[in-house]
Formats: sequence, structure tokens, C-alpha cells
Amino acid sequence: MNSVSPSTAGVLRPSVPANTRVYAIGDVHGRADLLRRLLKTIAADAATTCHKCVLVTLGDYVDRGPDSAEVLELLSTLATHPVFSTFERHFLKGNHDHMMEQFLRGEDAGKLWLKSGGRDTLASYGVQDARVDDTPEEALQEQALSLIPTPHRRFLCALRLTHREGDYVFAHAGLRPGVPLAEQSADDVMWIRAPFLRSSASFGAIIVHGHTPSDVPHILKNRISVDTRAWVSGTLTALVLEGRQQRFLST
Repeated sequence: MNSVSPSTAGVLRPSVPANTRVYAIGDVHGRADLLRRLLKTIAADAATTCHKCVLVTLGDYVDRGPDSAEVLELLSTLATHPVFSTFERHFLKGNHDHMMEQFLRGEDAGKLWLKSGGRDTLASYGVQDARVDDTPEEALQEQALSLIPTPHRRFLCALRLTHREGDYVFAHAGLRPGVPLAEQSADDVMWIRAPFLRSSASFGAIIVHGHTPSDVPHILKNRISVDTRAWVSGTLTALVLEGRQQRFLST
């Protein structure tokens, strides 16, 4: 476990509501082992406060890593966890989670999912020949519908696009500059890269996001990135916010 105090030279310090500690977890991508470890670290860290604790997960729970099924099981059952049942919990939707939904509904966009790590997710549920390229998509979908538990599908359907705490807005990929939060498109919130990443404009809040991976988390004047490429790096990161304090926990 690592606890890191980020360098924030030249960055204005926003805040979350009083008596609140927020934990925001970056892209998991099928690494249930790392998620278990980070949740344990967060639970221990939360024991040091009597304040309200809020958990925000930034999406992309599935694909690429070996155990997407277990990731969805862990997250969909957090309400029964002895520690996290006491947290306020907000689960956001990433583009990979959305593509999985589309595949299960038989939509054309689901084909992209199979090329983007979806076969690894299907294999984690025991779908036969999931990684064989010429297996008919219809056969994979039929097996998936029979093997993926209903609570996992309900979890995916219930994912939200954004969440706000004080001076922070949480979103999977980011926001389109110049567009009010209430008017942001779902596609932008889940998929945007360059227009958001290159912008130095104020969004009216600090945007906490994943989607675009980097070796370490980054704090800029208008956004904080916490996707540390967990599926290959072995480092899953959570941003911790309390008052005006910003720090990180990682595996």
C-alpha cells in the first residue's frame, strides 16, 4: 500500500463538503485482485475518521484484465460489506461498461467491445471459445446471457454518468469544454479525450477522471487523472479528498 501526497504547485485547492472524506477509484479493468487490495486499504484508511465517507468508482470495471466477473461481483455486493455498507456509494459508467451493455442487448456497437477486451470479460464468466476470433457473435451473446448473473447486469444498467462533491465533478473520461454539466452528452462523458485533455479552461469544478491512462496520477488546475493502467501496471489508484486536502492511495 502506498499513500502519496501529490505535488500541487500552482494549483488552486478546491474542497469537498465539511465532515466528508471522498475516495475515487480509477479504472479497474478486470483486476479483481487489485480492487480487493485497494478496498482493504480504503477501509483501513476510513477507520481513521468519524466523518461521512463517500466512495466513487470512475468506471471501466471490465475488459483486459483476467477477472471482470469478480470485479462486478465485488462492486455489486458492496452494500453488504461491513465497512462499505456505511459509505455513500456512487458507481459511474465507463465506455467499456457501456459497450458490454450494448453487446448483451445485441446492438451493433457491441462488436467493438469484442475487439476492446470484451473477450477477456466473457472468458471470466466461463463463455466457451470466448477468445476464438471466429466464434459467432450470436453464440457468444447467447452464452453470456445465460452465464452473467442478473445482479451484474442490473449493476451495469444502474451506473451513472457523473457525480459531484463540493468543488469536484467525477466523470469517467471527462467533459466537453464550453458545455454546461447538465448538457454534456453521454458519449463525451464516457469517451472524450483530446478536447478535454488539451483544455485549460475552467469547467466550474475540478474534474476527476480516468479513461486516459498514465504511469502516475496527475493534478492539473482543472482536472485530476487517476487511471494508472492497473490491468498491466499492477497499480490501482484512489484519490482521497477531505476538506482542501488531496492525496492518493494505491496498490
